Amino acid sequence: QVQILESGGGLMQPGGSLRVSCAASGPTVSNYALGWFRQAPGKEREFVAAITWTGGQLYYADSVKGRFTISRDNAKNTVYLQMNSLKPEDTAVYFCAVGRRPNYVGSLYFYSNLDEWDIWGQGTQVTVSS
Repeated sequence: QVQILESGGGLMQPGGSLRVSCAASGPTVSNYALGWFRQAPGKEREFVAAITWTGGQLYYADSVKGRFTISRDNAKNTVYLQMNSLKPEDTAVYFCAVGRRPNYVGSLYFYSNLDEWDIWGQGTQVTVSS
């Protein structure tokens, strides 16, 4: 069974950069979409970014578009989220997830739906504060 573990969170000043990683152990996830979500205190978990199994399509929430970049390394069974120009409102626990459907390319609307994601990590805290 696939298990995933996020890492790389921390405390950053506004305007700074941070890269979080998510490594999957067990069977390969190369045939599945990979995504990042976040949850701030008192708020619901929200979609941040997704990358299709081919790596050819990238999707972002409007709030992070132009600042965050998602990428994957199938040889390492790992997905990354590079976060630049960080803002205090980016403060949240960041979760990695594996899509439910193998060899499937969906839309932004599709990947924004939490029900389309199967395996979740424990999360890594990102705090943006001066």
